[in-house]
Amino acid sequence: MSNLDLKPTPTACGCEATTGPVKDLLTGRQVQLGESTEVRRLLPNLGRRMVGAWCFVDHYGPDDIEHEPGMAVPPHPHMGLQTVSWLHDGEVLHRDSLGSLQTVRPYELGLMTSGHGISHAEQSPRAHARLLHGAQLWVALPEAHRHTAPTFEHHATLPVVTAPGLRATVIMGALDGAASPGTAYTPLVGADLALREGTEQRLPLEPEFEYAVLAMSGSVDVDGVRVEPGSLLYLGCGRRELPLLARTDSAVLLLGGEPFDEKIVMWWNFIARTDEDIRQAREEWMTGTRFGEVHGYDGERLAAPEVPQLPLKPRGRVR
Repeated sequence: MSNLDLKPTPTACGCEATTGPVKDLLTGRQVQLGESTEVRRLLPNLGRRMVGAWCFVDHYGPDDIEHEPGMAVPPHPHMGLQTVSWLHDGEVLHRDSLGSLQTVRPYELGLMTSGHGISHAEQSPRAHARLLHGAQLWVALPEAHRHTAPTFEHHATLPVVTAPGLRATVIMGALDGAASPGTAYTPLVGADLALREGTEQRLPLEPEFEYAVLAMSGSVDVDGVRVEPGSLLYLGCGRRELPLLARTDSAVLLLGGEPFDEKIVMWWNFIARTDEDIRQAREEWMTGTRFGEVHGYDGERLAAPEVPQLPLKPRGRVR
């Protein structure tokens, strides 16, 4: 999925990870994505720009698209990151410059590693379900792997951890001994937690990770803080468990990982280390000399916005 902002600001990805637990509730801003989809952008946020290597979080829906085209994101490039597509309702048809053509359905993992460069498009199939509801997330690649060859993975079956009233699907990384088949390049976790109304559980965590919880549906108390859809609760580091209380049938995404120590620049759909990296990538997308071509999408590819005149400076977690 793309950042379609035509005037994107350079984002100093990363800010200081806490040395202990916190409870920082963040709200998203509304962003138009493609022709007909509006999302709530939770990361990057004015108060928090990264959680581990997770650096971009959009939550969309549930939207009634029965008589609408649904998602329509034209071909666009990525580099230096992984995209994680996650659905609760609907389907998304993924096309990329590797020749991949895959419909991603609810609770299936669509994982694209851009590496040195890839382009893709996403849209709702012509015949689609009435509702569209999901999240799109990016993971920053570390320096050692950011020039890797691009790949696309589709995993229809993912491991599940269960407890009374709780079903946790492991999207990325590992949780309570269950490991996702998705390729990860830093220690992290992404898990979908489905809770029945009245469920009270304590989820095991890794104390060296920092964590956040994204509310997908329902109403959940996370360590005593009410989290509603459209909000993200940053939890900091140093936790060994996470208390959860479901006020209604609910679903949240748990995102976490070791704090990302590298200095990076995120601009438009690129993650790089220098101003020159960004400008070269934009030029190569516009001239068609990099990122390949997406076949089969009915429409024009996205033009890249202009890079700001001032140099883009890499920054780390400490602001």
